[in-house]
Amino acid sequence: MQYDFNFAGLLPYWNTFLEGALLTLELTLASTVLGLAIGIFCSIGSRSRYRWVNRACAVYVETIRNTPFLVQIFIFYFGLSSIGLQMPAAVAAVIAMVINVGAYSSEIIRAGMDAIPKGQIEAAECLGLSRPRIYWHVIMLPAFEKVYPAITSQFILMMLMSSITSQISTEELTAVANNVQSETFLSLESYIVVAALYLLLAIVLRLLFWLAGQLLFRRQRVIAQAQRRSLSLGTAAAGKRKTVSRKLPAVTIRG
Repeated sequence: MQYDFNFAGLLPYWNTFLEGALLTLELTLASTVLGLAIGIFCSIGSRSRYRWVNRACAVYVETIRNTPFLVQIFIFYFGLSSIGLQMPAAVAAVIAMVINVGAYSSEIIRAGMDAIPKGQIEAAECLGLSRPRIYWHVIMLPAFEKVYPAITSQFILMMLMSSITSQISTEELTAVANNVQSETFLSLESYIVVAALYLLLAIVLRLLFWLAGQLLFRRQRVIAQAQRRSLSLGTAAAGKRKTVSRKLPAVTIRG
């Protein structure tokens, strides 16, 4: 079987692919910011002293995490429209993505908060810090620093999952590929181009998240610099010991 690739036939649609990539980034940005806010409040609520708040957060998280994302999108787009609440496809996609990201990021952040030693919180209370300052400086920032790689991976995963929103005619990358291949009959080439664009977006997002982590978490930079300095000093000390051992004359003891 022989197949001749014809990527040149997709050149007239480069602007269409670019628009789809931009919409994918917009969906990802909106779901990341709003979903992270929901996840932070839900993770705090899951540790609340009020039982009804704990249960409400638990019901929300378990419901979202144990139902398919495609079904959630259909509920917001088709289900709500059947009772008179109609909304554009992009709006329904953003709402579903925000709610999904909020549930998953809530559990990730809560795990980071549970990893904070109780003695650290008690020390802050002994110093007379207010409850909001304890939550922000002693609990939230160290917890977010611990789970930052996991939560950024969740955001990138949601960017890839945005392809599911093409099922409700959201004009993101996958929907663009469907439209282009139906016009050009270049199915393989269209989906290869879209896969490459998704890969490029994922790499760019990982780089941006890494740069943001370097700017946000100064303590990580200080620790990394100290580790590099201690490693270089240890290497230099080992080199000096080897040099001194070579210069020392051999001593022979005769009995």
